[in-house]
Amino acid sequence: EVQLVESGGGSVQAGGALRLSCAASIFTFSMAWFRQAPGNEREGLACITAYTVANYADSVKGRFTISRDNAKNTVYLQMNNLKPEDTAMYYCAAGTLWCAGPPRKTDFPSWGQGTQVTVSS
Repeated sequence: EVQLVESGGGSVQAGGALRLSCAASIFTFSMAWFRQAPGNEREGLACITAYTVANYADSVKGRFTISRDNAKNTVYLQMNNLKPEDTAMYYCAAGTLWCAGPPRKTDFPSWGQGTQVTVSS
């Protein structure tokens, strides 16, 4: 079973940027980022395959960029122009399916523990 460890969360002011990282213990075909704010459903943000084909949710398209380094089994999420509504716990996930659209949590069986992102106004 793949182990996922996220890092890079923190507190930032609106308009700022953060870069999240997620290191996997083994190679996985598809990797994704999700977030969950208190009282909300877990939301799929972006996914990327081993061939670097990526898809994004409309809520983050143009502000967030997902990338991966296959040699390091690591996926990244560059988050720019952060807004207070981006405040949430951010999770990395791994799976075996193509990223045909924004990620769905049911397509990803492996999850990290999460890293908190807080954006203040």
